Amino acid sequence: MAVFEVVVALLLGGAALAALARRWGAPYPALVALAGAALALIPGVPTLVLDPELALALFVAPVLVDAAFDASPRDMRANWKAITSLALGAVALTVVVVAIVARMLVPDLPWAAAIALGAIVAPPDAAAATAVLRQLRPPQRLLVILESESMFNDASALLVYRLAVGATITGFLSGWSVLPTLLIVTLGSVLLGVVMSPVTLFINERIKDVSTAVVFQFCTTFGVWILAERLHLSGIITSVVFAMLASRRAPAILPARIRIPAWAVWEVAVFVLNILAFILVGFQLKSISERVTGATRERYVIVAAAVCVATILARIVWVTGAAALSRWRRTSSRDGRQDTVDLTGRAAAIIGWCGMRGTVTLAAALALPTGGGDGAPFPYRDLILVTAFGVVLGTLVVQGLTLRPLMLRLHLEEDDSVDREVRLARVETLRSAVEAAATCPGAATAELVRHRYQLELQRAENEVTRDGTGGEGGMPPGEAAGSTDEEDADAAVVRAATEAQRKRLIALRSDGTIGDAAFQRVQEELDWAELDWAQLLRAGAATDGSA
Repeated sequence: MAVFEVVVALLLGGAALAALARRWGAPYPALVALAGAALALIPGVPTLVLDPELALALFVAPVLVDAAFDASPRDMRANWKAITSLALGAVALTVVVVAIVARMLVPDLPWAAAIALGAIVAPPDAAAATAVLRQLRPPQRLLVILESESMFNDASALLVYRLAVGATITGFLSGWSVLPTLLIVTLGSVLLGVVMSPVTLFINERIKDVSTAVVFQFCTTFGVWILAERLHLSGIITSVVFAMLASRRAPAILPARIRIPAWAVWEVAVFVLNILAFILVGFQLKSISERVTGATRERYVIVAAAVCVATILARIVWVTGAAALSRWRRTSSRDGRQDTVDLTGRAAAIIGWCGMRGTVTLAAALALPTGGGDGAPFPYRDLILVTAFGVVLGTLVVQGLTLRPLMLRLHLEEDDSVDREVRLARVETLRSAVEAAATCPGAATAELVRHRYQLELQRAENEVTRDGTGGEGGMPPGEAAGSTDEEDADAAVVRAATEAQRKRLIALRSDGTIGDAAFQRVQEELDWAELDWAQLLRAGAATDGSA
């Protein structure tokens, strides 16, 4: 009961810290990380050890699926060089540098365990950075690179992590078997994601109850991960492929009355899991602090600080060097083609500084074998866990709290590319709605529907003409009227108009006219408008029935 009470209190405290962080313009994980560190210092706090096999599935799978579902393949293709450079090059450099630093400070640490530590702290968490950047409206390309990188560097880092942990436990790793194993795991994971996506959508399409649909979404998220792990594949790669493919078809399958509450539940679930990760690390740090004292504790602090500095510098060196090389190649090239990362100096400074670590690093550290049962404990597990948390805490506090001042100082120009695409999508979808409503002249509501959408279309066209941001929403729908015999025809008009809007919106995303950021904003507007119409029709039907 004591553990439950502490968790409930800390969840409430995490919500308060998140509200405070929003007011300060800081990433809320930074404040939650400080709370997790404070938890280890509070006397009387109970200890709790999470099953290592549960850590990655519980904390990484939902966060990764949520991020991959919102990813934009169009924008990722346009920035694939920068994303690949960060997901592979920056991760590899971080793993190597951290492993060398750890071995220098702890000579008894096996090389495989040192590499595992490097893989644990290698993947940055884009959520903390984008939480700050979105408030400052940076160029959309920076957000795309950071968010896309966070998915693929998780995959590359955790593949290295699995190999290093396996080599540490068995004491053997054949170099000739690594590449074939990685190839088989990667291809198998992609294939499993491709297969599972249509299967789950086929079932989801037939679920009409909101609660059941949301529960099924979470169960399939964990189920896909668990199935991949049981087949000795990569849960990371499988989940990314599964979510990105599902996001292509889900808008045409899931109705608005399910999608809106599902989005809200997912947002809350990801928030709670982030807080729980810090709470569980705080619990384990409490038990570690009781076991280590004196010189050992000082050694842990020194190693954590040194690895944190090495992690920050490795990313900055890679991003700065790759961006400088790209600019040199572009200026020296006759045709001026872009190459490698191709970032300006100011953009490279922002991306290099956006190296905050978060949930994935904590989950990977918690997933290290504890030595329960017949298994041997992972070498220096306590040191690695403390170091991983130290890197998370240090990067979130140092980089997270200084990112906003750095962004303001560099004066990166505001980017309204998504707003332009949103305005274009509104015009196109409203035109489709007007045309669809015009094909239903027999319904009593047809003229009302056409009038509403024509007014909204005129407003949206004016926004495009003056290239302003404009307001949200549309004209009040007014009052529906009609007899009971006309109710089906009324609903048909609204259904035809909204379906025409959705088809046009999906087509705009499919042909690359708009990206997923604009698609999701307009889709949310259409969802609320659809529910508004449904409520209007129900109210009209109730009025007619009472009359």
